[in-house]
Amino acid sequence: MDSEAVLEEFRAAGALLEGHFVLSSGLHSALYLQKSLVLMEPSRAERLCRALAEKVRAAFGEIPTVASPAVGGIIVGYETARHLGARFIFAERDRDHMQFRRGFAMKPGEKVVMIEDIVTTGLSSRECIAAIREAGGEVAGAGCLVDRSGGRADVGVPLVSLARLDIPAYPPEALPPELAAIPAQKPGSRGLN
Repeated sequence: MDSEAVLEEFRAAGALLEGHFVLSSGLHSALYLQKSLVLMEPSRAERLCRALAEKVRAAFGEIPTVASPAVGGIIVGYETARHLGARFIFAERDRDHMQFRRGFAMKPGEKVVMIEDIVTTGLSSRECIAAIREAGGEVAGAGCLVDRSGGRADVGVPLVSLARLDIPAYPPEALPPELAAIPAQKPGSRGLN
């Protein structure tokens, strides 16, 4: 599945939104990928995550464990793990960092791939990767449905994506006038838990 096929899945779900959006990273963008609309249809989530699992396996080999950040990465991580024949765990934010709770644990040196939904700056991915390492896991790499940074986001490990898009994102003090003229919406999940 290439970038255009992934975008077509978002378009078909009505999940490629235009306007003025404040992303979870705090950056602003004229384009928003509403992954919840894509993932609410199990057959679409299955197609996307099967394709992501194939890329992850090709890049990192056999993986016993997939870990994702809650909340956004849970569906993508779970479904990708299912296609990899791996177990799935997720990290949750506890004030200023992520950690594994609910009895989730790793053996020292256990090979883990971090799976995320959308990567913009890579912050949530880096936080989840830090939690994996803190729990004793060895991070083989990372995967995501969409890297909207055009490959510029540094998650600290090799990152594979189904789609690599270069979607401009701006700090609030550097908004282009046409974007600043549109009222901002904040559809992301950071800070909700």
